[in-house]
Amino acid sequence: MKGNKVLHYIQGVLENMPTDWLKLTTHRLDIYNEQLAKTQFLEQFEKLYKDSDSETAALSELPTAFDYIRLGHPLSSILEWSIAKMHNLKPENVISFSSRTVPVLAVLRKNLLDHKNTQVLYTGELPDAFDAEVLKQVYGYKFDLKQVENIEEVSEFDGSTIFISQEDEIGKVDLNPTIDFFVQVHSQFGSILLVNGEQNERYISEIQHVRRRETIAMTPANSFAALQQLTGKPSSDHKQRDVAKNKARVVESIRKINGTNTKALAASSGLSMQYAIMMGLVHEALERHKGKGIRFIVPPNCYGGTNDQARRVAACLDNVEVVDLLVDGEHDMVQSIDTVLDRIASQDAVPYIIAEIPTNPRVEVPDLQKLRDVLSKERKTAAGEVAIDPVFILDQTFCPNVQFASEEGILSTVRTISYVSGSKFPSGGKVTAGYCVANTKAEALLEKIEKHLILCDNEATDLQMEILAEQLPSMNQRIADAYKNTRDYVNFIKEVLPAAKINFVSEELAQEGFTPSVFSLDLPTKGDTDAEREAYKRELNLKLINLMIEEIPHESKYCVSYGQLKGCYWTIPATSTQGTTKEDDKDYIARVALSPDMDLELHKKVFLDFVEQI
Repeated sequence: MKGNKVLHYIQGVLENMPTDWLKLTTHRLDIYNEQLAKTQFLEQFEKLYKDSDSETAALSELPTAFDYIRLGHPLSSILEWSIAKMHNLKPENVISFSSRTVPVLAVLRKNLLDHKNTQVLYTGELPDAFDAEVLKQVYGYKFDLKQVENIEEVSEFDGSTIFISQEDEIGKVDLNPTIDFFVQVHSQFGSILLVNGEQNERYISEIQHVRRRETIAMTPANSFAALQQLTGKPSSDHKQRDVAKNKARVVESIRKINGTNTKALAASSGLSMQYAIMMGLVHEALERHKGKGIRFIVPPNCYGGTNDQARRVAACLDNVEVVDLLVDGEHDMVQSIDTVLDRIASQDAVPYIIAEIPTNPRVEVPDLQKLRDVLSKERKTAAGEVAIDPVFILDQTFCPNVQFASEEGILSTVRTISYVSGSKFPSGGKVTAGYCVANTKAEALLEKIEKHLILCDNEATDLQMEILAEQLPSMNQRIADAYKNTRDYVNFIKEVLPAAKINFVSEELAQEGFTPSVFSLDLPTKGDTDAEREAYKRELNLKLINLMIEEIPHESKYCVSYGQLKGCYWTIPATSTQGTTKEDDKDYIARVALSPDMDLELHKKVFLDFVEQI
């Protein structure tokens, strides 16, 4: 009876839900509490369920479930809640994934760190992407793999039991008490992990963290289709996608934009892409440089996901370490790289550098010729041997139009891998997918990167590829138009508030092709002590953002994004993109991202009102 009531209510929700639930990739931070991700949304959703209220107006008032849809979103949360209700579980015990393999990897990761045994059981076939040998040799995971005829064969085990069921009927689950983690794999939608038993609830936050950093939640489109199936409704997505054609168009666009002829890879998100790059390069080093240490060189104040993911990889592997690279403010990226590479060469280790150009959030660009020279420089080990040359892993999300990886590019003499978050300019904020390319010198590395992209089942979905195919051809024009708005707005702020410090590219850099449409704004402050000045500045940041979103609600949003098709997004990196960054490395400044389509004059007027109030 309870199950029928749930399904009936969900039918109403699917009919009346806000269109944003299906289409947005980033959500409002002014109605979001990160500490209560998913729970606050579901608590209020539960009240609506008890009141049988599925009206659009009520659903629209629900708080943001997650700040980025790759972490989770209203539809994934409702799918998890529905399955939990049907099986008498807590909603947090049900976790959906776009990937069909990563839920298993998430449990294996925690058990590796906890030194706990794991058995992975399955009926029929394993997911095609599951490669047990690579998971053991490269990821360091330890587990027994066993095929069983049926779930009744599962017996007690000293450790964790993961049961994989390849079942295309959403919510069809048999929770045998001897199973700790039940993974339902769906051939089209992804997978759903059920955490069984109170003793396993301590895994939930760790599993959520894997979904946050190394993959994505089941996409809104697939969550919607899964909910339709759950309620017995036929799918409303009847479109026949030409997958091969869309993929060919995406590859062609990426090659044209980047000036490359090498393979292009597309992933479910920028971080999914980065994880494949990292694990592919670890695999490469294990094969080509046996016994040598692996060093990932990462700016400590770069995008929090990059930072956190690198440290999470190092935490699992004894021979991998993270080395800080100081790049912003008084630190020079080129000089820092030179110093770090000398040190790693003396250790005869394998150097992999991850960097953002322009830097985030201070939008700085190093001297590229000096950067090339430092990266190309031959170095010696302590024993006098030639050291291993670095691989430069470049996150160019802020300027995806710059051809770093081209044959004639400034970094053509350096093994370079470039990657971009597709939720920004590539798709105009329509999907989370990311992509990567390599220059000719690094082309051989793509084979291993693709292997790990497939192993983690983190390739872009068919719908993501369709949207990228539609949006990529217009990307460079959108970048040019958005830059024009941003330059105009920056010049206006300099005129009306000259005491503010603005981090944005110079006119000279723009002439070289660096035309981002994001800048950071360090507002003028006052106070007798450093603490007072910092507190006043932080208060002023929020005052500005709140004024913008209140006065221009149809365009200005308190959101973490960039490269959107319309409007203007405001955020404070320290409390959003740098969430897992060490406190001393955080940036409490405003970050502003403008689009090609916005009312620039109205934004100027409201900013002037703000200046007159302070």
